[in-house]
This record gives sequence, structure tokens and C-alpha cells, in this order.
Amino acid sequence: MIYHLLYPLSSLFIGFNVFRYITFRTIGATLTALVLSLLIGSWLIRKLKEMEVGQRVREDVPLRHRSKEGTPTMGGLLIIVS
Repeated sequence: MIYHLLYPLSSLFIGFNVFRYITFRTIGATLTALVLSLLIGSWLIRKLKEMEVGQRVREDVPLRHRSKEGTPTMGGLLIIVS
């Protein structure tokens, strides 16, 4: 979307030519997703814990797996939002 808004302005300012390169747009998308996940991640995990959306652990598992009980399991939601 930003490409379609800013690249036509490259005739006015040559700096907007960088939007022509797929590597620049890829880096921009990656950094945007990283910043969004860092900003939203802690809030989302806190809300999931409040809603008690967590991992259920079976009875017949090793003791070290029992410590994972209550861990939020909707991390994919954060990836989709980012």
C-alpha cells in the first residue's frame, strides 16, 4: 500500500525510488511486524492469562511438563495480528 502511495512521487523526490526494490519493502515489512509483535505481545499474553486460555497438561506426563500448565497457547494469534 505504501508502495502505491509513495513510489509515484519518485518523480518529485528521487529518494522514493527505494520503494521500487523488493528487498527494501521486505525489510520494511519485517521491521513493522517485529515492532507490532513487541508492542502487542505482552498485552496479548496478559489478556490470555486473564481469560485463562492456557495449556492443559495430562496426568501422565513427566513432572517438568507440569510446569507448563497455564501457559497461553494462542501465540499464533500474535503472528496473525503482526
